[in-house]
Amino acid sequence: MHQMSAESQPHLRTFMGWPPAGSVWGRYTGAVRRDVAAIARVIAEYEPVALLAGPEDAAAARKACGGGVEVVEVPVDDLWLRDSGPVFVTGPDGPAGIDFGFNGWGGKQAHPRDAFVARRVLEAFGVPRVAAPLVAEGGSLETDGEGTLLVTESSLVNDNRNPGRTRDEIERALADLLGVSKVIWLEGVRGEDITDCHVDALARFAAPGTVLLSSPPPGAKPDVWTRVYEQARATLAAATDARGRSLEIVELPEPDPAALGRRGEDFLGCYANYYVANGAVIVPRFGDRRADERAASLLAGLHPGHAVRTVEIHDLAEGGGGIHCATQQQPAA
Repeated sequence: MHQMSAESQPHLRTFMGWPPAGSVWGRYTGAVRRDVAAIARVIAEYEPVALLAGPEDAAAARKACGGGVEVVEVPVDDLWLRDSGPVFVTGPDGPAGIDFGFNGWGGKQAHPRDAFVARRVLEAFGVPRVAAPLVAEGGSLETDGEGTLLVTESSLVNDNRNPGRTRDEIERALADLLGVSKVIWLEGVRGEDITDCHVDALARFAAPGTVLLSSPPPGAKPDVWTRVYEQARATLAAATDARGRSLEIVELPEPDPAALGRRGEDFLGCYANYYVANGAVIVPRFGDRRADERAASLLAGLHPGHAVRTVEIHDLAEGGGGIHCATQQQPAA
């Protein structure tokens, strides 16, 4: 049986995407490309990076990222490879890549290229493709690598992705595809952001038995997102993992909006959307110095033996995503 490994396990490479000219980013394309290049260059110090770009954008991507990043000519609509790319699994007969049928987060964004990114990546890198019997995105799936999966109901049990499918049916399919035996369902919320509340901006496994939970900044007023957090915290506090362990919850407060200056309504100020590369943790920096430093210190303690590298992502975060959303790992074995 194939199994989805924890992100902290060794990688062969990281996949990323280069937003094309004429993308949804419009006049912000140049600024967002700078953020993508900065992330790619840092990760490339620790492991190979394959940056997907359309043939017409490949030269600009190579120039921006330098010789340490491999640019692969696969056309993309957007940079969110966590969601459009394949989800890799490993097994006794080798690796495979699951194509979850990316549909623009339930038809919210045009995706004529991104619908085929998973298939094209797997073909280009010679990895067998498994067509999933349900629609999901990599950002909606978080595993400890030991049989436990964290997901939000809002992003999977949703008629914009899996019409007519029950939670039990979806859980059985996830268990078969990802080799997990325990699914912990967080409620999430539908329709408040483009992802319908992906788990990778809410709760992450820092290690088996330890869940990092993105918590509202000090002084946050009650709203839909504080309710999402409270529901997630209550569920995690009562849950056990696939091995029967209770979960240690570590809270990671979001930055104070008042310290960030003017931000758009889609801005994702979430430190939990970090990425674990080979030997390094890549952490977003938003401009609230106290919160930025607290997040880097906390993540350093949770990932011993890893360098902590922070990258400013002001423009990328305006699109409602983060460093984790912009990356997708291929496990080493």
